[in-house]
Amino acid sequence: MSSTEIYYYLKPNGQNVIRKFILTLPKNQQAKLRRVLQLISEYGLTSANPHLKKLTGTPLWEIRILGKDNLRLLYVIPSSTSILVLHGFIKKTQKTPPREINIALNRLADWQSRH
Repeated sequence: MSSTEIYYYLKPNGQNVIRKFILTLPKNQQAKLRRVLQLISEYGLTSANPHLKKLTGTPLWEIRILGKDNLRLLYVIPSSTSILVLHGFIKKTQKTPPREINIALNRLADWQSRH
């Protein structure tokens, strides 16, 4: 298995919004997210398969952390050896809210315009 480089979306001012989101979570949820991200980093996307899901009709994928609060990180795969995490949120409904998808898509467009 191959490793996967994980990049986090940075606002134009350099602020890491993903890190900021993760740090707002309780320690146990931070640990769960970090564990899945570590798996992906060391062993590639297939190592975290039960936690990953494609969002139909978009270029986005989601990392799913199930439990009392359903955590989501939305990401894209810009190359075969990397992912770009665009947005994180706590999912409260069955379907991923369009607002959350739009935030990730806007960040993707911003990232693409700067790279």
